[in-house]
Amino acid sequence: MRITPNLLATLLALAIAPGAHAGEHVVTQKNKSFSVTRLAVKTGDTVRFTNDDPFNHNIFSLSEVKSFDLGSYGHGLSKTVVLDKPGMVEVECAVHPDMKLMVEVRK
Repeated sequence: MRITPNLLATLLALAIAPGAHAGEHVVTQKNKSFSVTRLAVKTGDTVRFTNDDPFNHNIFSLSEVKSFDLGSYGHGLSKTVVLDKPGMVEVECAVHPDMKLMVEVRK
């Protein structure tokens, strides 16, 4: 494939465009709590849930904007979810019902 000046300019513009790269946010779980209770992210961002407790967590959401179940995972492990639509996402732990996190997904 030959790279023409127009193709090169397009590729460079895409590489440096604002918002071209999705962000990653880390939320830890410690003492049966999320490290934050509210989080604001952009559409397309990833949230990584890291378990710092000596027991399993099972992070899920039944929200209309994003429904997911990350399954059960133990100490030192993490699971991720991509939030791909704007709106509010309520995140909970199936093992510890008092654990709640509200994520605002912005455009």
